[in-house]
This record gives sequence, structure tokens and C-alpha cells, in this order.
Amino acid sequence: MRDLLTLTRAQGANRALINREVAPAGYRLSFADEPVLVKGFRKMVRGLEYDVAEMALTTYLTAKEHGARFTALPVFLVRDFHHGAVQVLRDGPVSTAKDLAGGRVGVNRGYTVTTGVWGRAALADAGLDLDSVTWVLSGDEHVATYVRPANVVSAPEGTSLEDLLLAGDLEAVIGASIDHPDVTTLFADPEETAMGVLRERGVFPVNHLVVVRDDLLAEQPALSVALFEAFAEAKRRYVGRLRNGLEETKQDSLLRRVMTTTGRDPLPYGLEPNRATLEELMQHARDQHILVRPVALEDIFVANTLALHD
Repeated sequence: MRDLLTLTRAQGANRALINREVAPAGYRLSFADEPVLVKGFRKMVRGLEYDVAEMALTTYLTAKEHGARFTALPVFLVRDFHHGAVQVLRDGPVSTAKDLAGGRVGVNRGYTVTTGVWGRAALADAGLDLDSVTWVLSGDEHVATYVRPANVVSAPEGTSLEDLLLAGDLEAVIGASIDHPDVTTLFADPEETAMGVLRERGVFPVNHLVVVRDDLLAEQPALSVALFEAFAEAKRRYVGRLRNGLEETKQDSLLRRVMTTTGRDPLPYGLEPNRATLEELMQHARDQHILVRPVALEDIFVANTLALHD
């Protein structure tokens, strides 16, 4: 039985895999000890350090455009809403997205971070010209060869986005999760705003998917299907528990609300059930100058998984 070094974070959708209640046929998953998941993303992008890896969606898309030697399965482990990721000063001058035009907005970590992409998309939906903003990063990019746009700069060394916002040096931040009495969300009821997008357009943002090294896929064509089926079975067990009332975490509560609103599985796997959401994300990535070349969705997933869904 082949051992596969696997990077993933314990969560509802993969718990049955981590607990070894479910396994891919013919393979054993050995889970990497990586306390900070985003550090694992970087290790996979820059050094192919895992056989199978959970990865942020726009990190994957950027890496793929820059020649990464791994390919995704249509397994979407993490989804979330991002209107609440945009924060401003409670009594500050910004009350609408359009007020940010000409200003400086902090972004946690890199410009290509998926939460930042979806957060900027929410601002664009609310009328902001994203090119009119200077985006201030607290970190760098996982994909070392990515060249950021001219209106993207690094925060001064030794400063935090929270300090810069509180000092008035930033008009807003995205993804910084600041817990301070003087800071609030730009959107008054961010979850309800996001639920409105879900009801109107059917978009429940994807954050993370699963990638596999290309050399393994070439050597073992059955691997991709075995992995998809195992991840799907683990997810089915989790969704079954959600339907039976599981609500132990904030994520459980959100997924139950999505399930109630849509009447469907809140974590669908497969290309076709997610086409609209994926195409929207890829368009945002092009609009935000992250992706340069047009690419078909079919070209970013392993070919023998395109017809699979769950």
C-alpha cells in the first residue's frame, strides 16, 4: 500500500479521513505535522514537499500559471463568506465601499490570498474601482515569480495592519481579523449581505481545494479517482451529521444556514456543481491582475475527475 504524505487541516469535511474511518482505495494517507497551514501551502508551491495538499484556490491558480507541477482535484474542502473580512474604523470616514477610492487598504499576507480576492470582489460589487486603491500587504506571495501590480505595496517593516488602521494610515483592511472596540466591519450585516449573493447568484465562495503532484498522477492514473472518492465519502459523512443537527463550530452553523437556504449539500464536490462559483473567482483574479492568461476550468483539474461529482 502506497503511503502519501498529505497536508490538510482537521475540519468537518475531512475528519473521517484524519480519523482513518475512510481511506483512498490502495493508499494510506500520512498526515504532515504543519501547525500553520499557510506555511504548508508555501512548502508545496516552492518545494513540492507533499504528495497531496490542501491549498488555497487562488494560490493554486497563480502557481499553475507559473508552472507548478501539481494539479487540482475538484474537492473543495473550505468555503466561506468574505464580506465580514473588510474592516474599517467604527467612527472613521469610510461608510461605503466607494469611500475607499483613492485610499489605502491593507491586505493580510499576500495580494493573491484567496480571502483578499473575494474581499476585493465584494468591494467591487459594491461599486469600488479596485484600481483606484493602493493595496498594502502585510506579507509576500507564496508564488515567488508572481509580479504584483503597481498599486500594490508592502507595509512598512515592523508595523501591523491593525496599528496602521488605528493610526489612520489605512482606510480599511481585508482579512486581518482585528478584534478592537474601535474597529468594525464595512458591511453592516456581512453574513446577510453574503447570503443575498448566494440567493441571487448561487455563489458560495470556495477557499481551499486539494492538489496532487503531477509525477504521481502520471505514474498512477487511478490515484486521482481514489482520492476524490475518499474525500467525497468523508464529506458525505460530515454533511449527514450537519443534517442531523451538528452545530459544534462556527463553520458548522454557517454550513447549516447555507444548506437551509439552498436546500442542497453546502459542500458540493466536482466541476459542474461549482462551475459558476469557479468562473466568477477566476474572473475576479483576472480583473485584479492576478491571472494573466485565460484558461478553461477543464484545464486546471485532473482530466479523469472532470465527470465526478458528489
